[in-house]
Amino acid sequence: MTLALPPRAVRPPAPAPSAAGLHATARIVARADTSGAVRLPVLDGDGPLALRRIRAGAGQARVCVVSAMSAPLGGDRLAIEATAEAGTALHVTAAAATVALPGRTGETATYDVRLTVGEGARLDWLPEPLISARGSELRMTTTVELAPTARLVLREEQVLGRSGEETGALRSRLTVRRAGRTLLDQETAYGPGVPGWDTSAVLDGNRAMGQLLVVGPEFEEEPTEVRLLGGAPDGEPGDGPAQGVLAPLAGPGALATAVAPDALRLRRLLDEAARAVAG
Repeated sequence: MTLALPPRAVRPPAPAPSAAGLHATARIVARADTSGAVRLPVLDGDGPLALRRIRAGAGQARVCVVSAMSAPLGGDRLAIEATAEAGTALHVTAAAATVALPGRTGETATYDVRLTVGEGARLDWLPEPLISARGSELRMTTTVELAPTARLVLREEQVLGRSGEETGALRSRLTVRRAGRTLLDQETAYGPGVPGWDTSAVLDGNRAMGQLLVVGPEFEEEPTEVRLLGGAPDGEPGDGPAQGVLAPLAGPGALATAVAPDALRLRRLLDEAARAVAG
């Protein structure tokens, strides 16, 4: 007698390792409770983006972004979403600089920052510099949605190459909308494949550039005054010629833009702009 045996189950072959990079999205939400205190009902790190609470004063939540591994590498798709809901104050900083590195695939990495600020809320987005290492290729976007009475302080610093190193390719776009209307939309590109980025018309040998954006309804009544940054004030001896400018936007805000030989001097210029706006 012949027995009919069931067909042998065939285990499907294990999928080949993906050549694509890491995909990760970290999320932060600040919300006011009935007592007026600001809570963080969503504090969700992911992949290399770890989030840590920082002790803060009354009425404000503070978060630090900590890198859990080297990222972004070529092919990585990273994102951070931060929301300050109505009536809250959220302060976000970082523990260290972010270094864009080449990956195994040669693909472009992306790093997307999406910020939302509700009515009467304030968001301070103050990360450490982004460093474009040799051989890396990164496209970074920052998109901000502001309610009409929202306030924003956003600092963005970029350094082309580590010490003594050539830069990678870096493209960056910043888009800010207030009450659904565009307040600022700009794009920059540096490094291999970008014509003229290192000429006297653009960076003129500098390797650090950044900006400080401050938005709030108070600028509608009292726009900030144009101010040169880094020069000698009132004819007094200084460090050299101006390397930045603080100017009002065509809307309720002020934008400081600066270039410098290194990250330390860039931070000094942006701190100067922050004091000018606060004063």
